[in-house]
This record gives sequence, C-alpha cells and structure tokens, in this order.
Amino acid sequence: MTPAAHLCSIVPPYVLDHLAEQGHEPAQRSLALDAAHRAARLTALPVKAPAHQLTRIIGDAHHTQKTPGATVRKEGGAPVADGSVNRAYDALGDTFALYQDVYGRHSIDGNWLALDATVHYGVKYDNAFWDGSRMVFGDGDGVIFNDFTVSVDVIGHELTHGVTQYSAGLDYQDQSGALNESCSDVFGSLVKQYALRQSAAEADWLIGAGLLAPGIQGVALRSMKAPGTAYDDPKLGKDPQPANLSDYVDTSDDEGGVHINSGIPNHAFYLLATALGGNAWERAGQIWYDTLTGGTLAHNCDFAAFAQATVAAARARYTDASVATTVIAAWSQVGVSAT
Repeated sequence: MTPAAHLCSIVPPYVLDHLAEQGHEPAQRSLALDAAHRAARLTALPVKAPAHQLTRIIGDAHHTQKTPGATVRKEGGAPVADGSVNRAYDALGDTFALYQDVYGRHSIDGNWLALDATVHYGVKYDNAFWDGSRMVFGDGDGVIFNDFTVSVDVIGHELTHGVTQYSAGLDYQDQSGALNESCSDVFGSLVKQYALRQSAAEADWLIGAGLLAPGIQGVALRSMKAPGTAYDDPKLGKDPQPANLSDYVDTSDDEGGVHINSGIPNHAFYLLATALGGNAWERAGQIWYDTLTGGTLAHNCDFAAFAQATVAAARARYTDASVATTVIAAWSQVGVSAT
C-alpha cells in the first residue's frame, strides 16, 4: 500500500498569515487553497508499474486548481517555450540524480516512482507543494513571491517529503515534524549543491533563494547557515527560526512550529557539513540519508533521538571515529545531546 502523505508546502503558514493580515489578496487566496488541500486528506495515488528509469511528466493547470493539467512535456521531450515547464522538468531530474547517483535510490520511493509536476496552478498562488504523488507549483504574485519553479532547492525540498513519506514516515507535528521539514531542507540544499558541484564551503545554504520578488528585504525563505536571518521585511515580517534548542519555539501554530524549529537541526547539518569539509552530499549527506532510510527512527522521534541515530549511522558507515565525534559536536553546538 502506498503511504499516506501530509500536505507539505514550501512557504510556511505564518508567512502567508502575516501577509494576509495586511490585506494581501494572493496570500489570502493561497491560505484558503492550502486549507482546502489539507482538508482533502491527501493520499498518494496508485502508481503504474515502474519503468526502471527516470520518468517525468509536466502538466499545465492553466491557472485552474485542477491537477495534473494538460501534459506539456514528457520524459525525453525537447525544451518548450514555457520557462516554468523547463525549470520544473530540469529540477525533477536534478533531484533524481542526487538520490540515484549518490545514494543509489531509484527515485523518491526507491522503486522508480515517476516524478510528475503541475505548473501554473491557481491564480497568483503563493506556494508550491508535494501532494503525495506530484509536485504542484504556483506562479507567485510577482510582488512578494516569484515563480516557484525558480529555486531547484525548493523542488528538491518538496520531493524529499516523498522520500520521508516512503521511509521514516516522520509525523508532521512538533519535533518530528520539524525533523521532517529539516530533512527536506537538507536534501533540497544538497540537490542544488550536487547540480552545481559546489562544496560545502561554496554553497549558499539558502532555501528558496530567488523566490522573493525585487524590493523584498531578504535573500530566501530560510538559511541553514544562519537561521533567523533569511528575511526581515515590513511585509513578510522577520525570519523567526531559532538556531539553538534553547530558543525552541513552543507553539500550537504551524503543526507545532514545524517550519520554525526546523532551523535547529538545519543548523546542526550545516555545522557538520562545513566541519567535515569537501562535498556535503558525501559524508554528511550520507549520514543523514542512512538515518532517514535506515528503518530505526520512530515516526514520532524527537531531536535527541534523531541526533543519536545520526551518530549511530556515522559509526556504522565510517571506521574513522572522528566522523562520529564531529556529528556529536555539531549537535552539541545547537543544544541537542547526541549521546
């Protein structure tokens, strides 16, 4: 049976709430759509027999709220005139490449799941989401947000919710939900780094770079290098992410702060990757991948349990004891005990 999926969108609800309170109509409509998606109790659709290769189909919703939309590009098809279609197509391929080439995973389910997407969803829809079976992209409103296909890390982020869905199945609530979001940020960033062949030192460690429209005071939705600094804008508000467990935000909003508190494990990964050096998708990414897919995580695990699992994964994978020691140190720097 295909596992159930929670609606996972890239723009946190507190960002859209802040905009909606100021009367920003696209944010108000986007919040209403997101609420309708969640109420639909999304589950992954039955899949066809695996093709044993990368398979992509891009649909165009033509600004309706219907998916999959009209097919506009299939696997192996030539680029089309629509940049949103081509960006989605390419980023789906970049995500597949990271998981296949680096971790030996055959698509996000491990069994050659087709990577499908729908672009031009809704009217000025300020979000992108994974619905359990496909990616869906809004065009943004052009005032606060640009087209949601512009950031490859956003696409890698959303597809990684599928990896989590098919592996650890982390509950989308409280600390396990923040870990769910953080793993998507980690591998979303690694998709971009692998596509660009950037080392940990060269990477920007931003999630959603390019999404904010001109004039917005910010660089992205989140920063793994410096949580809490991605934006500070009169319209958007200030990035609320903490970087340390001592600043954990205890809230009933956002499923218990899943988008806010993900800054803590995000920063731990950044510290590990930069301390180990080289390419982050190698040792640091391998440890996180082994942890996420190793079958040892409880679906409701907290930060400490996840941290301890990463140490165990490091020890199982690497004979060099300094690797596990570096993992412990990274978690310690964000206030989480990994021992």
